[in-house]
Amino acid sequence: MAFKHGIDQAALVNQFTEASAKQGEVVRKAVHDATLKALQSRELTLANIRQVLGTVTKAASAGAAGSSLPAPDVEALLGKAFAGMDSALEQAVKASQRALQQMVDQGASLRETQLKKALADIEKMEDALFASVRKAAAGAGTPELPEGPWSGVLKTLQAQHSGTGARATAAVEQLMADTQKGLRDGRALGLRASQAMLDSYATLVSGVLIGMSDALQQSPAPAPAPAPAPAPAKRQAKR
Repeated sequence: MAFKHGIDQAALVNQFTEASAKQGEVVRKAVHDATLKALQSRELTLANIRQVLGTVTKAASAGAAGSSLPAPDVEALLGKAFAGMDSALEQAVKASQRALQQMVDQGASLRETQLKKALADIEKMEDALFASVRKAAAGAGTPELPEGPWSGVLKTLQAQHSGTGARATAAVEQLMADTQKGLRDGRALGLRASQAMLDSYATLVSGVLIGMSDALQQSPAPAPAPAPAPAPAKRQAKR
């Protein structure tokens, strides 16, 4: 498999194929990192998000199909894969919220058509996540798992909200509240300035997402150990 949508599919497939039942956290982190990296490499539109999730899910399905583990263990690993995608998508929701917050703080109105769409896209991110899994569950059956390796995972997940969904709900509520406050305070942008911000929204979100990840990954480097003081020069005795 080649790279697709910025994702090394072969690496993800091998991650699943070679994983033991006890390596669920390793799988979760690998999926999280691959998903987040792919999201960072493009404008953060809903269409791009769907492409990334679909590609990651297909790679996970292929890896699960090639695994020698029993069905319950395969489903457990796929559950971890879902958690990895979910946590990466939570980061995307946070980035979208921060970008919209910057606009709202400067007086942009969520009544603008583009901002209304951006807000609606935040709410659709959870749907995109579940849709990618439903598609995999419907079309990735094997003789050992005729319903597809994702089916058991999906039955469990449908009874609960994802972290993405919870984060999206909180983000939309906060943005709506801040917009109402801005209206009361009389903040408003000129049409031209507002439009310029809206036109660059998807690019702005991508930049915020990259900045958030960089901040998490960067930690202060340890201070270099002081060099040993040079030994004092010995004085030669006078003869």
